[in-house]
Amino acid sequence: MRAGRQKARGSLVLVFLLVFPLLTGCWDRQEIEERAVVLGIGVDVADPSEESKETESSHERGAIKAEETGLLRLTVQIAVPGRIPLGPGEGGGGGGGQRTVWVVDAVGHTIGDAINSLQQRVSPPLFFGHLRIIVISEALARKGIQNLNDYFRRNPEVRRMNWMFVSQGPAAGVMRASPQLERVPTLYLMTTMDQSVKMGRFPNDFLGIFWSAVSSKGKEGYLPYVELMKEQNVQISGLAYFRGDRMVGSTNPIQVPVYMGIMGISIAGGQTFVRIPGTEEIFMFQGRSRKSVFKVRIDNGRPVIRVTVALEGNLVSKYNDTVQLSTEVVRRIEEQMSQQSKEAYQNLISMTQEKRSDIFGFGEQVRAREPGFWNSSVKTKEGWQKLYQELAVEINVRVHIRRVGMKAI
Repeated sequence: MRAGRQKARGSLVLVFLLVFPLLTGCWDRQEIEERAVVLGIGVDVADPSEESKETESSHERGAIKAEETGLLRLTVQIAVPGRIPLGPGEGGGGGGGQRTVWVVDAVGHTIGDAINSLQQRVSPPLFFGHLRIIVISEALARKGIQNLNDYFRRNPEVRRMNWMFVSQGPAAGVMRASPQLERVPTLYLMTTMDQSVKMGRFPNDFLGIFWSAVSSKGKEGYLPYVELMKEQNVQISGLAYFRGDRMVGSTNPIQVPVYMGIMGISIAGGQTFVRIPGTEEIFMFQGRSRKSVFKVRIDNGRPVIRVTVALEGNLVSKYNDTVQLSTEVVRRIEEQMSQQSKEAYQNLISMTQEKRSDIFGFGEQVRAREPGFWNSSVKTKEGWQKLYQELAVEINVRVHIRRVGMKAI
Protein backbone atom coordinates (compact mmCIF):
# COMPACT_ATOMS: atom_id res chain seq x y z
CA MET A 1 0.00 0.00 0.00
CA ARG A 2 2.87 2.33 0.82
CA ALA A 3 4.40 1.64 -2.58
CA GLY A 4 1.08 2.56 -4.19
CA ARG A 5 0.94 5.88 -2.33
CA GLN A 6 4.49 6.73 -3.35
CA LYS A 7 3.65 5.91 -6.94
CA ALA A 8 0.59 8.16 -6.81
CA ARG A 9 2.59 11.02 -5.31
CA GLY A 10 5.24 10.59 -7.99
CA SER A 11 2.56 10.78 -10.66
CA LEU A 12 1.14 13.99 -9.17
CA VAL A 13 4.58 15.56 -9.03
CA LEU A 14 5.19 14.59 -12.66
CA VAL A 15 1.85 16.07 -13.77
CA PHE A 16 2.60 19.25 -11.81
CA LEU A 17 6.01 19.61 -13.46
CA LEU A 18 4.49 19.14 -16.92
CA VAL A 19 1.60 21.57 -16.36
CA PHE A 20 3.53 24.27 -14.50
CA PRO A 21 5.35 25.68 -17.60
CA LEU A 22 1.95 26.12 -19.27
CA LEU A 23 0.78 28.37 -16.45
CA THR A 24 3.51 30.96 -16.95
CA GLY A 25 1.38 32.67 -19.62
CA CYS A 26 2.59 36.13 -20.61
CA TRP A 27 5.36 36.51 -18.09
CA ASP A 28 7.58 38.14 -20.74
CA ARG A 29 4.87 40.10 -22.55
CA GLN A 30 5.48 43.66 -23.64
CA GLU A 31 2.74 46.11 -24.55
CA ILE A 32 2.83 47.43 -28.10
CA GLU A 33 2.76 51.00 -26.74
CA GLU A 34 6.02 50.23 -24.97
CA ARG A 35 7.82 49.57 -28.25
CA ALA A 36 9.03 51.89 -30.99
CA VAL A 37 7.58 50.13 -34.03
CA VAL A 38 9.84 50.76 -37.05
CA LEU A 39 7.89 50.71 -40.34
CA GLY A 40 10.53 51.88 -42.82
CA ILE A 41 14.29 52.41 -42.97
CA GLY A 42 16.32 54.56 -45.34
CA VAL A 43 20.11 54.26 -45.56
CA ASP A 44 22.38 56.88 -47.15
CA VAL A 45 26.09 57.58 -47.36
CA ALA A 46 26.81 60.36 -44.86
CA ASP A 47 29.41 63.06 -45.34
CA PRO A 48 32.52 62.52 -43.16
CA SER A 49 31.90 65.97 -41.65
CA GLU A 50 28.80 64.53 -39.95
CA GLU A 51 31.01 62.38 -37.75
CA SER A 52 30.63 65.07 -35.07
CA LYS A 53 26.91 64.19 -34.84
CA GLU A 54 27.67 60.62 -33.85
CA THR A 55 26.77 59.66 -30.28
CA GLU A 56 29.37 57.96 -28.10
CA SER A 57 27.11 54.99 -27.40
CA SER A 58 29.26 52.20 -28.81
CA HIS A 59 32.72 53.83 -28.95
CA GLU A 60 34.44 57.07 -28.12
CA ARG A 61 34.34 59.76 -30.77
CA GLY A 62 37.46 59.57 -32.93
CA ALA A 63 38.30 55.97 -32.02
CA ILE A 64 37.08 54.86 -35.47
CA LYS A 65 37.71 57.12 -38.44
CA ALA A 66 35.08 57.68 -41.11
CA GLU A 67 37.81 57.28 -43.75
CA GLU A 68 38.33 53.68 -42.59
CA THR A 69 34.75 52.38 -42.51
CA GLY A 70 32.68 55.09 -44.15
CA LEU A 71 29.78 56.85 -42.48
CA LEU A 72 26.09 55.99 -42.87
CA ARG A 73 22.96 58.02 -42.20
CA LEU A 74 19.96 56.00 -41.06
CA THR A 75 16.47 57.51 -41.44
CA VAL A 76 13.56 55.58 -39.95
CA GLN A 77 9.80 55.88 -39.85
CA ILE A 78 8.42 55.03 -36.40
CA ALA A 79 4.70 54.52 -35.92
CA VAL A 80 3.03 57.03 -33.60
CA PRO A 81 0.84 55.05 -31.13
CA GLY A 82 -2.87 55.72 -31.56
CA ARG A 83 -2.55 57.47 -34.94
CA ILE A 84 -2.27 54.51 -37.29
CA PRO A 85 -5.67 54.29 -39.05
CA LEU A 86 -7.48 50.98 -38.70
CA GLY A 87 -9.99 51.78 -41.44
CA PRO A 88 -11.47 54.59 -43.55
CA GLY A 89 -11.99 57.84 -41.72
CA GLU A 90 -11.11 61.50 -41.59
CA GLY A 91 -7.64 62.78 -42.19
CA GLY A 92 -7.35 61.96 -45.89
CA GLY A 93 -3.99 60.99 -47.30
CA GLY A 94 -0.55 61.60 -46.01
CA GLY A 95 -0.77 65.31 -46.69
CA GLY A 96 -3.49 66.02 -44.16
CA GLY A 97 -4.52 65.22 -40.61
CA GLN A 98 -2.21 64.15 -37.84
CA ARG A 99 1.12 62.64 -38.66
CA THR A 100 0.99 58.86 -38.37
CA VAL A 101 4.76 58.35 -38.28
CA TRP A 102 7.72 60.04 -36.68
CA VAL A 103 10.81 60.35 -38.89
CA VAL A 104 14.12 60.41 -37.04
CA ASP A 105 17.71 59.87 -38.21
CA ALA A 106 21.15 59.04 -36.85
CA VAL A 107 24.65 58.45 -38.18
CA GLY A 108 27.07 55.60 -37.58
CA HIS A 109 29.96 53.68 -39.09
CA THR A 110 27.83 50.55 -39.62
CA ILE A 111 24.12 49.72 -39.64
CA GLY A 112 24.36 48.35 -36.12
CA ASP A 113 26.27 51.41 -34.93
CA ALA A 114 23.68 53.78 -36.44
CA ILE A 115 20.79 51.84 -34.90
CA ASN A 116 22.55 51.90 -31.54
CA SER A 117 22.88 55.68 -31.84
CA LEU A 118 19.24 55.92 -32.85
CA GLN A 119 18.21 54.00 -29.76
CA GLN A 120 19.81 56.73 -27.66
CA ARG A 121 17.23 59.18 -29.06
CA VAL A 122 14.18 56.91 -28.79
CA SER A 123 13.12 55.85 -25.30
CA PRO A 124 11.17 52.63 -26.10
CA PRO A 125 13.12 49.69 -27.56
CA LEU A 126 13.18 49.64 -31.37
CA PHE A 127 11.06 46.82 -32.79
CA PHE A 128 11.53 45.57 -36.37
CA GLY A 129 8.76 42.98 -36.46
CA HIS A 130 6.53 45.33 -38.50
CA LEU A 131 9.30 46.64 -40.76
CA ARG A 132 8.01 46.69 -44.35
CA ILE A 133 10.32 48.88 -46.42
CA ILE A 134 14.11 49.29 -46.65
CA VAL A 135 15.38 51.99 -49.02
CA ILE A 136 19.07 52.37 -49.86
CA SER A 137 20.52 55.18 -51.93
CA GLU A 138 22.23 54.43 -55.23
CA ALA A 139 25.48 55.87 -53.86
CA LEU A 140 25.48 53.30 -51.05
CA ALA A 141 24.38 50.45 -53.31
CA ARG A 142 27.30 51.08 -55.66
CA LYS A 143 29.72 51.05 -52.70
CA GLY A 144 28.31 47.74 -51.48
CA ILE A 145 25.68 46.63 -48.97
CA GLN A 146 27.39 43.65 -47.36
CA ASN A 147 27.13 45.14 -43.88
CA LEU A 148 23.43 45.95 -44.38
CA ASN A 149 22.65 42.43 -45.59
CA ASP A 150 24.61 40.90 -42.74
CA TYR A 151 22.89 42.94 -40.04
CA PHE A 152 19.31 42.39 -41.20
CA ARG A 153 19.80 38.71 -42.02
CA ARG A 154 20.99 38.11 -38.47
CA ASN A 155 18.01 39.96 -36.96
CA PRO A 156 15.15 37.46 -36.36
CA GLU A 157 12.58 40.27 -36.24
CA VAL A 158 13.14 41.24 -39.90
CA ARG A 159 10.75 39.45 -42.23
CA ARG A 160 11.89 38.01 -45.54
CA MET A 161 8.66 39.28 -47.14
CA ASN A 162 9.78 42.92 -46.86
CA TRP A 163 10.63 45.04 -49.90
CA MET A 164 14.01 46.67 -50.41
CA PHE A 165 14.50 49.49 -52.92
CA VAL A 166 17.40 51.35 -54.49
CA SER A 167 16.65 55.07 -54.63
CA GLN A 168 18.04 57.23 -57.41
CA GLY A 169 18.41 60.08 -54.91
CA PRO A 170 18.80 60.16 -51.13
CA ALA A 171 16.86 57.46 -49.31
CA ALA A 172 15.99 60.01 -46.61
CA GLY A 173 13.83 61.85 -49.14
CA VAL A 174 11.73 58.74 -49.71
CA MET A 175 11.35 58.24 -45.95
CA ARG A 176 10.14 61.83 -45.52
CA ALA A 177 7.75 61.77 -48.49
CA SER A 178 4.05 62.24 -47.75
CA PRO A 179 1.96 60.70 -50.56
CA GLN A 180 -1.64 61.81 -50.83
CA LEU A 181 -3.18 58.37 -51.41
CA GLU A 182 -2.06 56.79 -48.14
CA ARG A 183 -1.97 58.00 -44.56
CA VAL A 184 0.97 55.73 -43.75
CA PRO A 185 3.83 56.41 -46.23
CA THR A 186 5.40 52.97 -45.79
CA LEU A 187 2.13 51.24 -46.65
CA TYR A 188 1.95 53.32 -49.83
CA LEU A 189 5.31 51.97 -51.00
CA MET A 190 4.40 48.41 -50.06
CA THR A 191 1.04 48.64 -51.84
CA THR A 192 2.71 50.11 -54.93
CA MET A 193 4.97 47.07 -55.26
CA ASP A 194 2.27 44.52 -54.44
CA GLN A 195 -0.04 45.98 -57.08
CA SER A 196 2.79 46.13 -59.63
CA VAL A 197 3.37 42.41 -59.12
CA LYS A 198 -0.36 41.64 -59.46
CA MET A 199 -0.63 43.67 -62.68
CA GLY A 200 2.43 42.00 -64.18
CA ARG A 201 4.52 45.17 -64.23
CA PHE A 202 7.25 44.01 -61.85
CA PRO A 203 8.62 40.59 -60.82
CA ASN A 204 8.06 39.35 -57.30
CA ASP A 205 11.34 40.25 -55.59
CA PHE A 206 10.93 40.21 -51.83
CA LEU A 207 13.92 40.71 -49.58
CA GLY A 208 14.29 36.96 -49.06
CA ILE A 209 14.41 36.37 -52.82
CA PHE A 210 17.14 38.98 -53.20
CA TRP A 211 19.22 37.46 -50.41
CA SER A 212 18.79 34.01 -51.94
CA ALA A 213 20.08 35.29 -55.30
CA VAL A 214 23.05 37.03 -53.67
CA SER A 215 23.98 33.76 -51.95
CA SER A 216 23.63 31.67 -55.13
CA LYS A 217 26.71 30.64 -57.09
CA GLY A 218 25.13 31.08 -60.51
CA LYS A 219 22.77 34.02 -60.07
CA GLU A 220 22.91 37.68 -59.07
CA GLY A 221 20.33 39.79 -57.28
CA TYR A 222 18.32 42.79 -58.41
CA LEU A 223 16.10 45.33 -56.63
CA PRO A 224 13.43 47.85 -57.65
CA TYR A 225 15.05 51.09 -58.82
CA VAL A 226 12.81 53.98 -57.73
CA GLU A 227 12.73 57.74 -58.05
CA LEU A 228 11.00 60.30 -55.85
CA MET A 229 8.82 62.61 -57.96
CA LYS A 230 7.71 66.18 -57.25
CA GLU A 231 4.20 65.10 -56.23
CA GLN A 232 5.64 63.13 -53.29
CA ASN A 233 5.00 59.81 -55.00
CA VAL A 234 7.51 57.15 -55.95
CA GLN A 235 8.06 56.03 -59.53
CA ILE A 236 9.45 52.61 -60.44
CA SER A 237 12.25 53.51 -62.85
CA GLY A 238 13.65 50.07 -63.61
CA LEU A 239 15.79 47.33 -62.09
CA ALA A 240 18.98 47.91 -60.12
CA TYR A 241 21.14 44.85 -60.77
CA PHE A 242 24.03 43.69 -58.62
CA ARG A 243 27.24 41.72 -58.79
CA GLY A 244 27.59 40.18 -55.38
CA ASP A 245 26.56 42.83 -52.87
CA ARG A 246 27.45 45.77 -55.11
CA MET A 247 25.14 47.53 -57.57
CA VAL A 248 26.72 47.66 -61.02
CA GLY A 249 23.96 49.05 -63.23
CA SER A 250 20.28 49.82 -63.77
CA THR A 251 17.71 49.37 -66.51
CA ASN A 252 15.04 51.72 -67.80
CA PRO A 253 11.34 51.03 -67.07
CA ILE A 254 10.60 49.37 -70.42
CA GLN A 255 13.30 46.77 -69.77
CA VAL A 256 11.44 45.45 -66.72
CA PRO A 257 8.89 43.52 -68.85
CA VAL A 258 11.81 42.49 -71.08
CA TYR A 259 13.43 40.81 -68.07
CA MET A 260 10.11 39.24 -67.11
CA GLY A 261 9.73 37.92 -70.65
CA ILE A 262 13.07 36.12 -70.53
CA MET A 263 12.15 34.64 -67.16
CA GLY A 264 8.66 33.66 -68.39
CA ILE A 265 6.87 35.50 -65.59
CA SER A 266 3.10 35.80 -66.02
CA ILE A 267 0.87 37.84 -65.87
CA ALA A 268 2.36 40.06 -68.61
CA GLY A 269 1.36 43.67 -68.04
CA GLY A 270 3.70 45.66 -70.26
CA GLN A 271 2.76 47.61 -73.38
CA THR A 272 4.86 48.61 -76.38
CA PHE A 273 4.57 50.03 -79.89
CA VAL A 274 4.99 47.92 -83.01
CA ARG A 275 5.22 49.28 -86.55
CA ILE A 276 4.37 47.23 -89.63
CA PRO A 277 7.42 47.30 -91.95
CA GLY A 278 6.92 49.51 -94.99
CA THR A 279 4.02 51.46 -93.49
CA GLU A 280 3.42 54.41 -91.16
CA GLU A 281 0.91 52.50 -89.05
CA ILE A 282 1.79 52.07 -85.36
CA PHE A 283 -0.04 49.59 -83.13
CA MET A 284 -0.02 49.33 -79.35
CA PHE A 285 0.60 45.77 -78.17
CA GLN A 286 -0.18 44.66 -74.61
CA GLY A 287 1.18 41.40 -73.26
CA ARG A 288 -1.16 39.04 -71.43
CA SER A 289 0.90 35.95 -70.66
CA ARG A 290 4.45 34.66 -71.01
CA LYS A 291 6.26 31.36 -70.88
CA SER A 292 9.95 30.60 -71.32
CA VAL A 293 12.05 27.46 -71.46
CA PHE A 294 15.82 27.26 -70.84
CA LYS A 295 17.98 24.56 -72.40
CA VAL A 296 21.69 24.07 -71.75
CA ARG A 297 24.32 22.37 -73.88
CA ILE A 298 28.11 22.29 -73.99
CA ASP A 299 29.71 23.13 -77.36
CA ASN A 300 33.49 22.86 -77.69
CA GLY A 301 33.93 23.12 -73.94
CA ARG A 302 31.74 26.23 -73.62
CA PRO A 303 28.17 26.42 -72.26
CA VAL A 304 25.37 27.58 -74.56
CA ILE A 305 21.97 28.68 -73.27
CA ARG A 306 18.94 28.46 -75.54
CA VAL A 307 15.95 30.52 -74.39
CA THR A 308 12.55 30.00 -76.03
CA VAL A 309 9.94 32.61 -75.14
CA ALA A 310 6.23 32.35 -75.94
CA LEU A 311 4.44 35.69 -75.60
CA GLU A 312 0.72 36.18 -75.98
CA GLY A 313 -1.10 39.50 -76.02
CA ASN A 314 -3.66 41.84 -77.55
CA LEU A 315 -3.72 44.82 -79.86
CA VAL A 316 -5.23 47.66 -77.84
CA SER A 317 -5.03 50.59 -80.28
CA LYS A 318 -3.55 51.89 -83.55
CA TYR A 319 -2.28 55.30 -84.53
CA ASN A 320 -4.36 55.87 -87.69
CA ASP A 321 -6.42 54.03 -90.29
CA THR A 322 -3.94 53.80 -93.13
CA VAL A 323 -3.83 50.00 -92.75
CA GLN A 324 -6.92 47.83 -92.25
CA LEU A 325 -6.50 44.87 -89.97
CA SER A 326 -6.72 41.48 -91.60
CA THR A 327 -5.40 38.01 -90.94
CA GLU A 328 -2.32 38.76 -93.05
CA VAL A 329 -1.69 42.08 -91.28
CA VAL A 330 -1.99 40.41 -87.86
CA ARG A 331 0.53 37.77 -88.97
CA ARG A 332 2.98 40.50 -90.05
CA ILE A 333 2.52 42.27 -86.70
CA GLU A 334 3.32 39.00 -84.91
CA GLU A 335 6.49 38.57 -86.95
CA GLN A 336 7.59 42.15 -86.32
CA MET A 337 6.81 41.87 -82.62
CA SER A 338 8.80 38.64 -82.40
CA GLN A 339 11.82 40.34 -83.99
CA GLN A 340 11.53 43.41 -81.72
CA SER A 341 11.26 41.22 -78.63
CA LYS A 342 14.27 39.13 -79.65
CA GLU A 343 16.40 42.26 -80.08
CA ALA A 344 15.23 43.68 -76.74
CA TYR A 345 16.00 40.40 -74.93
CA GLN A 346 19.44 40.19 -76.50
CA ASN A 347 20.25 43.82 -75.66
CA LEU A 348 19.34 43.33 -71.99
CA ILE A 349 21.42 40.16 -71.74
CA SER A 350 24.39 41.89 -73.38
CA MET A 351 24.06 44.83 -70.99
CA THR A 352 24.23 42.56 -67.95
CA GLN A 353 27.09 40.56 -69.47
CA GLU A 354 29.21 43.72 -69.66
CA LYS A 355 28.77 44.09 -65.89
CA ARG A 356 29.12 40.34 -65.19
CA SER A 357 25.72 40.32 -63.48
CA ASP A 358 23.72 37.18 -64.29
CA ILE A 359 20.31 38.23 -62.93
CA PHE A 360 18.63 35.55 -65.09
CA GLY A 361 20.15 32.62 -63.24
CA PHE A 362 21.76 31.07 -66.34
CA GLY A 363 24.59 29.90 -64.09
CA GLU A 364 22.16 27.97 -61.90
CA GLN A 365 20.83 26.26 -65.03
CA VAL A 366 24.36 25.20 -65.97
CA ARG A 367 25.14 24.08 -62.42
CA ALA A 368 21.95 21.98 -62.26
CA ARG A 369 22.06 20.41 -65.74
CA GLU A 370 25.78 20.17 -66.38
CA PRO A 371 27.29 19.52 -62.91
CA GLY A 372 30.39 17.90 -64.36
CA PHE A 373 31.25 20.97 -66.41
CA TRP A 374 30.52 23.27 -63.45
CA ASN A 375 32.69 21.31 -61.01
CA SER A 376 35.61 21.14 -63.43
CA SER A 377 35.53 24.52 -65.21
CA VAL A 378 33.52 27.00 -63.10
CA LYS A 379 33.54 25.92 -59.44
CA THR A 380 32.82 29.29 -57.81
CA LYS A 381 30.60 32.36 -58.11
CA GLU A 382 33.57 34.43 -59.23
CA GLY A 383 34.34 31.82 -61.90
CA TRP A 384 30.83 32.11 -63.32
CA GLN A 385 30.96 35.92 -63.27
CA LYS A 386 33.98 35.77 -65.60
CA LEU A 387 32.47 33.09 -67.82
CA TYR A 388 29.15 34.91 -68.07
CA GLN A 389 30.78 37.75 -70.05
CA GLU A 390 31.37 35.39 -72.98
CA LEU A 391 28.30 33.19 -72.55
CA ALA A 392 26.50 32.34 -75.80
CA VAL A 393 22.75 32.87 -75.47
CA GLU A 394 20.40 31.88 -78.28
CA ILE A 395 16.99 33.59 -78.26
CA ASN A 396 13.88 32.28 -79.98
CA VAL A 397 10.61 34.24 -79.62
CA ARG A 398 7.09 33.37 -80.68
CA VAL A 399 4.42 36.06 -80.38
CA HIS A 400 0.73 35.30 -80.72
CA ILE A 401 -1.96 37.99 -80.91
CA ARG A 402 -5.01 36.63 -79.15
CA ARG A 403 -7.43 39.57 -79.58
CA VAL A 404 -7.66 42.75 -81.63
CA GLY A 405 -10.52 44.39 -79.73
CA MET A 406 -14.28 44.68 -80.26
CA LYS A 407 -14.02 47.12 -83.19
CA ALA A 408 -14.56 45.49 -86.56
CA ILE A 409 -11.34 44.86 -88.49
